[in-house]
Amino acid sequence: MAQSVGIKDVARVAGVSVGTVSNVINRPDSVAIETRTRVLLAIDRLGYVRSETARQLRAGRSRIMGLLLLDMGNPFFVDVARGAERAARKAGLGVMVCNSAQSAGEEAAYLSLFAEQRVRGVMLTPADATGRNIAAFRRHGIPFVLVDRVAEGTGECSVAVDDIAGGALAVRHLVEAGHRAVAYVGGPPGPDRAHDDRRTGALRALAQAGLGPDALRDVPAERLDAAAGRVAGARLLGLTDRPTAVFCANDLLALGVLQAMYAAGVAVPDDLAIVGYGDIEFAAAAAVPLTSVRQPAVTMGAVAAELLLEETGTHGGPGAHEHRQAVLQPHLVVRRSSLATR
Repeated sequence: MAQSVGIKDVARVAGVSVGTVSNVINRPDSVAIETRTRVLLAIDRLGYVRSETARQLRAGRSRIMGLLLLDMGNPFFVDVARGAERAARKAGLGVMVCNSAQSAGEEAAYLSLFAEQRVRGVMLTPADATGRNIAAFRRHGIPFVLVDRVAEGTGECSVAVDDIAGGALAVRHLVEAGHRAVAYVGGPPGPDRAHDDRRTGALRALAQAGLGPDALRDVPAERLDAAAGRVAGARLLGLTDRPTAVFCANDLLALGVLQAMYAAGVAVPDDLAIVGYGDIEFAAAAAVPLTSVRQPAVTMGAVAAELLLEETGTHGGPGAHEHRQAVLQPHLVVRRSSLATR
């Protein structure tokens, strides 16, 4: 096995001291151009890569932030990651992105990895409904920010979307289009209160229109993907008193429902109007472009990173941080899936 190249090797080839090589890497302006060029040529020739682990031990802090997302198969979380990475990069930091795949066990394993690596901080969307994983991680003293969740106490920061307002936007739009019976395709029970909040908002919009809670028909889904949406669509097709509109907890479910309707020859939106949630990229590109409640996912990731940077003293300096819960506002993007043509 080939030995790794160290700073002493660079110093030997360049004919300078180890301290000079360190200055070229960390404080290049302090080294004469001729000497700096000689050292850089030696680094290039030897293929030297600075040991980040050693640098962290000297500096006492990591340049890596952890990001643990619920489902990287969902484009919403990809956009969250994009926003977080962008903000971290501006601060000269990197992001280690991991996917719990909605598994409490995977979440626990990745949180342990973050603790072992002593990352600067963690942004996460929890998968464990019991909260035990977060409680165990809290003992390590590593700051963290909840993403797409509202922190219950004041012990940590969070960033989320006002999902009650988002659910109300979706169903108010359907009511104004003349619908009086709406199905709600929600996700499975778990730590994600967002789906309950979206349902609460839907009920609020119905009440404001003078309609009772029986105007909302629950069609639960076992997962939050398009396949589960197709199953929910099949269940809708089997109802004798099928609602004329459906509001889905996310866009993947909505796209699955749309596929089921298309396969069964049910016209969207004339026979069934559909509204999703999230406004992922695929929503506008569907066979029938999908009306959706847009979440500012990239902004959510960026805000989470900024809160973490502030808490860890990267922005604002020590003592400048106060825990807070940021709540972003959604808005409705209307497309053909909810606009009847007859």
